[in-house]
Amino acid sequence: MKIVEQIKNIFKPDKVINGVKLFTTNGYSGGYYYDGNLYNSDIVRSCIKPFYRAVGKLTPKQLKRNSNGEITGKTDLYITKLLKRPNPYMSMQNLLEKTAITLQLNGNAFIHIIRNEYGLATALFPVPASSVRKEYDENGELFLEIRCKNSETYLLRYSDIIHLRKDFTDDDDIFGQSPAESLKNLMEIVKTSDSSVVNAVKNGGVIKWLLSFSQTLKPKDLKERAKAFENDYLKQIDGDNSIVAAQDNTQKVEQIKPNDYVPNASLQDRAKDRIYSFFGVNENIIKSKFTEDEWQAYFESEIEPVAQQFSAEFTNKIFRPFELSKNEIVFDTTSLQFASMTSKLNLLQMVDRGALTPNEWRKALNLPPIENGDKAIRRLDTAEIVNNS
Repeated sequence: MKIVEQIKNIFKPDKVINGVKLFTTNGYSGGYYYDGNLYNSDIVRSCIKPFYRAVGKLTPKQLKRNSNGEITGKTDLYITKLLKRPNPYMSMQNLLEKTAITLQLNGNAFIHIIRNEYGLATALFPVPASSVRKEYDENGELFLEIRCKNSETYLLRYSDIIHLRKDFTDDDDIFGQSPAESLKNLMEIVKTSDSSVVNAVKNGGVIKWLLSFSQTLKPKDLKERAKAFENDYLKQIDGDNSIVAAQDNTQKVEQIKPNDYVPNASLQDRAKDRIYSFFGVNENIIKSKFTEDEWQAYFESEIEPVAQQFSAEFTNKIFRPFELSKNEIVFDTTSLQFASMTSKLNLLQMVDRGALTPNEWRKALNLPPIENGDKAIRRLDTAEIVNNS
């Protein structure tokens, strides 16, 4: 089947399952809160941005082993193409970032594997699901009934879906939990606080001048005199750029200075800190002011677990069963690009001992690879010890 036909038929129900009785179970619904998607919140978006950008930098690689379990360094051409360009519309970085965003917002993310007539994976597409329901056929095989955001519904084999999940608890045996319910109250606080700030800014700019009169005036006369002052002085001052105005002794003019008061500021800060904690970030990570140790802690707690999920799912879902014993897809989780220059230079010792290749070290320094730089080298004084006795 040509790739164009495969793309046209994407998400179409498999003909093999037509007429097969499916047993519906409980399902999963996408993460939405009171008035829209969580991604509409600037705080939530700033929290997940470091996450999906770091995930997008992960580098998938195929590890191929021989009969002795040793890595051969060889790769399959179709896997190489798939890991560089998973579909005609996305790079692997695009796919990983989109999947990471969906995972953070919904607790679940799905990637559909397109296969050819030989069962080889030919394309990977992110699934824009708004809700998903799990179903089993009479043989116990798991299918997912996916309703997309365009209201189309598709039935896909779970074995053809790369499934990432977070907060995988006892509440469900397949799906992770959406963060929407946990964040609902916090988002309400943020929304209310933001509205208070907007109203304070608007009200702070309404009254700029206060007129005090020496005699008692009727309410109607007060309004007329205030309007006359505005027309006779303020508008004229702005019109001819004059800085001098005159008045009689029957009224006193006082300028009202802007108020810098921000309502509910402490409440806003506490809500924001709780959202930061929920996503495992701090202000330094969000504003890219982190130290090497701060980034390493964030990387190990948030990025590496997801990289392990990607590795397990890509390996077990892309390869056919008889290929699994000799093939694996790993995601390079190095965080050396965020290390200090001192730490990067100290890695030279790893190159001397053959633990890093010259090109791996140059990559950490943002330098291009060199010829023969993928071969491990070793200083003579660190050679392997041979026992001649």
